[in-house]
Amino acid sequence: MNQDQVKGRWKEIKGKVKEQWGKLTDDDLLEIEGNQDQLVGRVQQRYGVAKEDAEKQVRDFIGRC
Repeated sequence: MNQDQVKGRWKEIKGKVKEQWGKLTDDDLLEIEGNQDQLVGRVQQRYGVAKEDAEKQVRDFIGRC
C-alpha cells in the first residue's frame, strides 16, 4: 500500500493503528491524517524507539493492511 492509499483508507486504518500503538492519542491520529512520515515520528516519540525501528514497524504494519 502506498502513501496515497493509506491516506484514502485512513478512517478505516486508524482503528488498527490505535490497536497496534495504543500510546497514540486521538489527537495524534487527527494530526497524522494518513501521513506515514508523521506516523513514524509519533511512534518514535511515544515509544522511544530509533527512527529506523519506527520506520520498520510502520512499514510492516502498512504491509499487513
